[in-house]
Amino acid sequence: MISQFDPIDKKILRRLSENARVPYSTLAKELNISNTMVHQRVNKLRQSGVIKNATFVFDPKVLGYTTEAMTRIEVTNAKYVNSLIAALKEIPEIVECSNITGKYALIIKIFAKDNSHLRDVLYGRIHPLAGVEGTDTTISFETAFQKNIAID
Repeated sequence: MISQFDPIDKKILRRLSENARVPYSTLAKELNISNTMVHQRVNKLRQSGVIKNATFVFDPKVLGYTTEAMTRIEVTNAKYVNSLIAALKEIPEIVECSNITGKYALIIKIFAKDNSHLRDVLYGRIHPLAGVEGTDTTISFETAFQKNIAID
């Protein structure tokens, strides 16, 4: 929980959420602390698990993946959930997977080149997996926004 961190840690997190590539020297100047202090604080935030990683975010459409879909997966038995998650992780077009409540056990985000490619992923790679009872897919027009949790 973020409330356990002091104001400097929160400022570092806010700034890194805006731009994960901001140089530590710039952060140090903005926060009026030493470069060493910034390094120590960021390392502490990594070790505590608050910062998972700093990564580039690719634009799927620019890479030719024009179809985005959310697919809910109904599972025949809960015993299959973990093996399904592992199998789904190996399908490159699936970029996100969450275990959910209700009729469906999993929801995944898929990027495909087009609707035909999406159909191939669904019927050729997901439906044959052991434990898949069925799917319910919604095509997304666009991701309106995506963000980190707010830092109070």
